[in-house]
Amino acid sequence: MQLSRKGWNNVIIFSMLIMIFFLNGWHKDISGSNNEPVLQPVLPIQSFVLTLSFVDQKIERIGTSWRTTALQTDVPLTWQGTEQQLGELVNVWQSAQLMSVHESVVFNPNAPLSVATFELAGEPLPWVYLLYKGDGQYYLLEKNSQRVFALDLAVVKQLFPSSTPSEQ
Repeated sequence: MQLSRKGWNNVIIFSMLIMIFFLNGWHKDISGSNNEPVLQPVLPIQSFVLTLSFVDQKIERIGTSWRTTALQTDVPLTWQGTEQQLGELVNVWQSAQLMSVHESVVFNPNAPLSVATFELAGEPLPWVYLLYKGDGQYYLLEKNSQRVFALDLAVVKQLFPSSTPSEQ
């Protein structure tokens, strides 16, 4: 097969284009579709929680145990757990894996039902999670990365024991 220099250049150009299209399509197949909901950990894996704050109380690590204090001295705590229950609550947050939501969801961003703020060891800024309800579904918004998770009422009650919303 005898090709001129111009012919070989065309063969090389078209083979490179075919390879680019093939690799581009293959990359999308490997990484998966971004439109499908995926289970993701709520907190970073292997994170070390120093404090967990809700609207009315702060749960903080004291050595290997936990204690809770009211953020406002004149308001009593709505949920006061034992040291073991406080540790279990932090463990529930650390082990929680929720479905991320990629399609647009409808909730009022100015009216969160509750807020949870975490101070993690080695992190300069706190991790803030806002609980919303919209379209008959509960959503958890991670403020820093704007990730949105879908929750059911049972998980909401586990993560936010101080503000257990009623099912409507």
